[in-house]
Amino acid sequence: MRNPIPDVYDSAPTADAITPYDRDHMITYLRTLDAHAEGTAWEDVARMVLHIDPEREPDRAKRVYESHLARAKWMTETGYGHLLRRGFPNGS
Repeated sequence: MRNPIPDVYDSAPTADAITPYDRDHMITYLRTLDAHAEGTAWEDVARMVLHIDPEREPDRAKRVYESHLARAKWMTETGYGHLLRRGFPNGS
């Protein structure tokens, strides 16, 4: 059985295509976007969504948060078009 919320990498993908990592982290992206829209502090998002302790690893937590927020925004602005044209990628 697949872990429903896989661990995040230190940097989200930057490819101009949806990757298997993106597929695996759709929930992470949605939760990050929702928290951002609600004005949730990045430290809380890092802790609750990304599972990184911002007190122990402040630089890494901020970097991972910014990377995943940027990718989440890309998914809403550009990535969804890939889904509409090609469908959701499958496989691992």
